[in-house]
Amino acid sequence: MADRHPGAGPRAQRPASGHALLRRLQDRAPTSTQVVGFLTLVISGGILLLLTGLTLTGTVAGLVFFGPIILLTSPIWFPVAAVVFLAIAGFLSFCGFGVAVVAGATWLYRYFSGRHPLGSDRVDYARSRVADTASHMKDYAREYGGYLHSRLKDAAPGA
Repeated sequence: MADRHPGAGPRAQRPASGHALLRRLQDRAPTSTQVVGFLTLVISGGILLLLTGLTLTGTVAGLVFFGPIILLTSPIWFPVAAVVFLAIAGFLSFCGFGVAVVAGATWLYRYFSGRHPLGSDRVDYARSRVADTASHMKDYAREYGGYLHSRLKDAAPGA
């Protein structure tokens, strides 16, 4: 025991490890910006929680107070709400159809003026297909009609 140095015992290492612990805490300590951000988060969260509670309380109190009035006047409110809903739906439908008609008329104007709007190639292809089909049907009808006409003469020689 005599060869021990006075400051070399286990107690002398504790301040060094305590110093390392403090250094680790200081390295991981939040900056002032992080602290202000956290405080802002806590305060705004608390305010929003308070406002949520007030809103819920006001809603329940309003339903308790206005519930009987709403129940007694519902025969008036329901038809009024239905008429207002139908009027708004009709107006929005009218506006939507109006926009569709204007868009279609604009497209047709561009198509017939030769500006080739989007999709005009498909319209031209469909038009050529219809014309080809009509031509083939006309030829087929002439051929088949002539066949029937000759068969009719065979069946009724005087016709």
